[in-house]
Amino acid sequence: MAFTRITSDPNRMGGVPCIRHLRFPVATVIAMIADGMTTDEIIAEHPDLEPDDITEAPKFAALAMQERQPSGSARLRTTIAGWSIR
Repeated sequence: MAFTRITSDPNRMGGVPCIRHLRFPVATVIAMIADGMTTDEIIAEHPDLEPDDITEAPKFAALAMQERQPSGSARLRTTIAGWSIR
């Protein structure tokens, strides 16, 4: 699956996956969804975000969790959209 709205740059926010180079972490969107916020509420609070950003964030997070390799450590190793999550 290609993620067109998720970006990661090692020179920006330490490579944390963000929404469209906005310095807005995917994890923040996931936390807002987990808190029960709707897409409209998230966008009202953060007008730089778009509905497709909100839709793609949990898909990205779900794939990252599916790719998690069981081991003695809890490191996540996968390549998504050409970069590695560790």
